[in-house]
Amino acid sequence: MFNHISVLLNECIENLNINPDGIYVDGTLGGAGHSFEIAKRLSNNGKLIGIDRDTEALKAAEQKLKEFSNIQYIHGNHDDIKSILENLKIDKVDGILLDLGMSSYQIDERSRGFSYMADAKLDMRMDTTQQLDATEVINNYKEEELSKILYEYGEEKFSRQIARNICEYRKDKKIETTTELVEIIEKSIPSFAKNAVGHPAKKTFQAIRIEVNNEIKPLYDTVINCINALKPKGRLCIITFHSLEDRAVKMAYSDALGKCICPKELPYCVCNRQILGKIINKKPILPTEAEINSNSRSKSAKLRVFERI
Repeated sequence: MFNHISVLLNECIENLNINPDGIYVDGTLGGAGHSFEIAKRLSNNGKLIGIDRDTEALKAAEQKLKEFSNIQYIHGNHDDIKSILENLKIDKVDGILLDLGMSSYQIDERSRGFSYMADAKLDMRMDTTQQLDATEVINNYKEEELSKILYEYGEEKFSRQIARNICEYRKDKKIETTTELVEIIEKSIPSFAKNAVGHPAKKTFQAIRIEVNNEIKPLYDTVINCINALKPKGRLCIITFHSLEDRAVKMAYSDALGKCICPKELPYCVCNRQILGKIINKKPILPTEAEINSNSRSKSAKLRVFERI
């Protein structure tokens, strides 16, 4: 069963400023918790477009939202939101929500290979129809590539040792399960550092998942495309769960403010940066203590909101 607890639910709904007759996009449909609350607030003239690359999520969302008739389901990636809206012949929308990262279902479903706490085939694909999976990354990437991914996407201090030991191990045997990978990681990290910040495999698994699903590289452009797809006063709400995501969102929001970046010595502006809107919350909206207590996975969540002019 597709179980997922929606993070910062009330805060997202409040900041979307929902127009009952408007068009809204949930770019990460997931368990449809956010979408259910959006759909509840729409009239028969309103429309909700739900996008997810996980086919299991789409099936579960359709079941959860079956009472609503004004929802269109798209198997796709929120990074392609520009082309998705073009294909639907929709020019502008009233609001967009992106809840980045994994769903609780993807973590808990052992067969998906996201969790370092369960023995499963190395997979980590959010979209199970894509070719690249964790087995491919772990067994075929060069040592330098692996080390770079672990350091940049996982902020793993022992990235070189882990990458080196992965490459040594796979000389004799293909690495096929999460348990095998966890054992390699544990042997690569000094004993004094193993329990410093959670499970020793946490950062590596995060890094491999980000690489498999290409979660960071397109994110800046995705945010800008989302802002460009908004009507005046339309809002973009983005929930991030780690620093790399948050950094990309902050940079895109900042650039969308249209501040001149020309050298001060120039007598006039030549960068011609366009003001796209304004940041609603200068500091991110964080989950309450009560939410963290009821859902520990919300602990690192940050909500940032942008409004189009």
